[in-house]
Amino acid sequence: GGKRRTKAVIVQRRLSNEHSSLNELKSLAESAGYTIVDEIEQVREQDPSYQIGRGKAIELADTVTEKGAEKTIFDNELKPVQAYNLAKVTGVEAIDRFQLILEIFVRRASTLEAKLQIELAKMRRELSRAKERVRLAKMEEQPGFMGLGMYEVDLYYEEVKRRINTIQEKLRRIRRKRGLHRARRLELGFSSVSLAGYTGAGKSSIFNVLAEEKVPVDAGLFTTLSTTTRVVSLSEKKILLTDTVGFIDRLPLTLIQAFHSTLEETILSDLILLVVDISEPIEEIERKLSCSLDTIEKIGATGIPIVTALNKIDLLLENEMQNKTNIINELAPNPVPVSALQKTNMSLLKHEMLKHIKTNFVQASFEVPISDKSMSFLSWLFSHADVQEVKYSDNNVNIAFQSVPWFADKVKKRVEQLNGVFNTAF
Repeated sequence: GGKRRTKAVIVQRRLSNEHSSLNELKSLAESAGYTIVDEIEQVREQDPSYQIGRGKAIELADTVTEKGAEKTIFDNELKPVQAYNLAKVTGVEAIDRFQLILEIFVRRASTLEAKLQIELAKMRRELSRAKERVRLAKMEEQPGFMGLGMYEVDLYYEEVKRRINTIQEKLRRIRRKRGLHRARRLELGFSSVSLAGYTGAGKSSIFNVLAEEKVPVDAGLFTTLSTTTRVVSLSEKKILLTDTVGFIDRLPLTLIQAFHSTLEETILSDLILLVVDISEPIEEIERKLSCSLDTIEKIGATGIPIVTALNKIDLLLENEMQNKTNIINELAPNPVPVSALQKTNMSLLKHEMLKHIKTNFVQASFEVPISDKSMSFLSWLFSHADVQEVKYSDNNVNIAFQSVPWFADKVKKRVEQLNGVFNTAF
């Protein structure tokens, strides 16, 4: 969105037999709204005080100052004492991958249930660290430890436990009266498509390419739509496209619930567009594909049609492309090879998406007498559904539109209130 992005330095300490995760950390940080100004990697055993070596920590402090960074983000898990020491030496807060993932979930979550799940994951982690964090904050406050110094350890610990219980109680209440389908969908007659896929698969590039053709919509619509939703047109047909929280490798177990509820609220749509990076090694692709399909099944979205965009074909040689496609076609539902970067096969992708959305639509038309009331009803309809034709006669206006079935029923009621005539399927 329009918010200024926070500058951060990303850091990973690893052993020589471990591979670098800085690329993935970078995509995660970018989807959490950071601008990465530098990256630092160190191969060594963990340092108990700083995670990276002391000399490296001083180097990190210089980089922070030089690049004007406002945070450091570690791929490694940081113990409270490490985060404390790093903040002390650099002057800015140090967070780890766990906290970064939480931030991404927070940005994406809009239902109360998802927000509570995230809060719960945060509090559970806090509980295991409460005593240590308070003890450190008492020495002198550092960025990320603010305001903890005033607590007595036992009181803070009890306070966190109490918050956990409150959240769990609220979650139990929500589950009892769980109505899953999003409020957003009930307001709109457009069909909705969710973009899913791993961090780094090129989800946001595909989102941007599909959302390029600006579709004029009523500004009031966007009160319900976040920055990650756009009305886009697939050859004349308007749809609602939502970018979901990406699948994440090495997702800490404690975050799985929070991930599922955040994903669930965005993925229950009319079609899932699953993005896969086909330039990766085949075993990576297979692992990520089956993990994605498995997750989609776990959150109960099995009935939703899936189109798979095999992205980044520009990085492949012809024969490699052939070999991979042969293997993947077995696994991936409705695969379409594309390149978001070169915009290759984008119309093919749109065509494939349309094919699977088509099925659950009704065509309808109606005629209403012209009046102020019917005119304001028409302008509402234009921004909430796909209007295909408008014809004016002496005192009447005739409209043809396409929408999901329950939305057409909503329109029918309004038309009858305006003394009009409604016809389904023309």
